[in-house]
This record gives sequence, C-alpha cells and structure tokens, in this order.
Amino acid sequence: MIEERFDEERFDFGEAVRLTRNVRNDGTYPGMAIGELLVRRGSVGHVIEMGTFLQDQVIYTVHFLDQGRMVGCRAEELVPAGEPWNPSRFEFRDKVVSTIDLGIHGQVVAQQGQEGEVLKVLRDSVPVQYHVRFPGRTLQVPENVLQPANPELFTEPEK
Repeated sequence: MIEERFDEERFDFGEAVRLTRNVRNDGTYPGMAIGELLVRRGSVGHVIEMGTFLQDQVIYTVHFLDQGRMVGCRAEELVPAGEPWNPSRFEFRDKVVSTIDLGIHGQVVAQQGQEGEVLKVLRDSVPVQYHVRFPGRTLQVPENVLQPANPELFTEPEK
C-alpha cells in the first residue's frame, strides 16, 4: 500500500487486501439475488485490476480465492491484509437486542430485550463496540451485551 495516497494508486496489483464490510450483490453479479452476500467482511483477497466508476470512484477488482469470486471494491472498503484485524459479530444495519438494561447517569434509556439497529462498528475498541440506534436514542454499546434480534435468521461470522 502507498501510505501517503488514498486514491487510485492506494493498492498495487497482486497486493493482499482485507475487506472491511460485507459485499452484497447490487444486481451486477450474475446468478445471485440482489442483496445476497457475496463476500464477508474480514475475507482476504488479491487486487487483480483497478478501474473507475462514474469517472471519479476508483474500484479495485479483488479476487477472493476462498469464495471463488471476483468483486469490485472501493478503497475505503479495503485495508492491507497484514494490518491488525479485530473481527466483529455484528455489522452495519444488523438488528440487535440488548441483554441488559442500558442507562445514562442511572436512568434506563434502553430496556433489556429492546430492539435496535447497528449504525456503526467501532473495531478499534477492545472489546468491539457499536453505535446502536434504539427508539429515540443512539448509544455506544459493547458487543458482549448484544444478541441478534432474529437469531433464526442471523448468520454467525466465520471464525
């Protein structure tokens, strides 16, 4: 990776990169339904091509050998594969419930079992933290007090 640049030459051909967000089919990947998961965050692939979209967005074609897929990724969705990686159980837009009452200054603002939606994953925190939107309020919540809102539909990340 070229550290001082965050543009079209950020990653080199053949460089190993890690995906920081799940990539879903936006309708451009043949043979799969729109919205279907193509590659899970944390997966490592290799840059095989660089191009542009709408003349101003750099897109890297990344080959994810383990999934047998080549997908287009924006620079902000990739980090060098050798960088430290703190995996998370949940991701942006996941529906979650709190396993405890959550409070601010002794006042409960989100009750145990109340459903919220993940707005942001804070991977640099140990343990991983999330910005979760509960009705009327957004809170920063550690991963260990959250569970999937619909466990029967939730897919645990690969270890």
